[in-house]
Amino acid sequence: MRIEGFDYRTLPGAGIDLNVATAGEGDPIVLLHGFPQTHVMWRKVAPALAETRTVLCPDLRGYGESDKPQASNEETYSKRTMAADIVNAVEAMGFDRFAVVGHDRGALVAIRLGLDHPDKVTHIGTLDVLPTLDMWDVLHGVNAAVAWHLYLMAQPADLPERMIKATANAFFASFLDGWGADADTIPADVRAHYLQASATAADSIVADYRASAGIDVEHDREDREKGRKLTMPVTAVQQDWGAQLGFDAAALWSAWCDDLDHRSVPFGHFMAEQAPEAILEIVGQLLKRP
Repeated sequence: MRIEGFDYRTLPGAGIDLNVATAGEGDPIVLLHGFPQTHVMWRKVAPALAETRTVLCPDLRGYGESDKPQASNEETYSKRTMAADIVNAVEAMGFDRFAVVGHDRGALVAIRLGLDHPDKVTHIGTLDVLPTLDMWDVLHGVNAAVAWHLYLMAQPADLPERMIKATANAFFASFLDGWGADADTIPADVRAHYLQASATAADSIVADYRASAGIDVEHDREDREKGRKLTMPVTAVQQDWGAQLGFDAAALWSAWCDDLDHRSVPFGHFMAEQAPEAILEIVGQLLKRP
């Protein structure tokens, strides 16, 4: 499945190739998808942004039509490695600096981009996620029930891979259904695309999540201990997790950012598909910040 009006390129990542949809001219913005999706989740947002900017919508490594290397260790799917993929791909397009907006898994890559490559990233937008270290801190006790899949996919290989592949369609569909993906938000053809793409990427998706329970936490903890922050303008958009689970999301984000705009919104998890006009307005406001 493709985004109408976009060209498709194979661009180099960090030792792998990425499938990237591109369109537009001007300053670049990279849109990173979440789980269990592909770059197609930006189909309602990307064309409007391409009217004034160069838009790149990659499939993350391990997802969609991008390469799916076997995980030789946690570094293979660490957010640090995935961020390096994006830097290499953008440079292959001829750009030195870029804005980035990520949803869910892609938002974690966006955060790592800002921490590891502050000279490359001008603005960061995140949709419905917490930084990895904070996510694990708040999702404990009964709160962990809402994120049971994080704990499943953190288990050693290859137990979660075998369990998920044995019932892949039902497993991945449970997130679309449980997180509010009705037919208006994600129509039948897009749903089928997500389910097929996820089923064929089960091993790499688990490796991505497993890294988030291991090496990604180590990288975040090191940054926190050294006082590293996101120095560029950041807009963090999310459902009101704090009210539901008993924590202050804005305070958690503020510890990572020098220039933060935190938004609690009434949309579901798949907000770029449910409320594209609102997300476009928020992204537009982010890009105007110096």
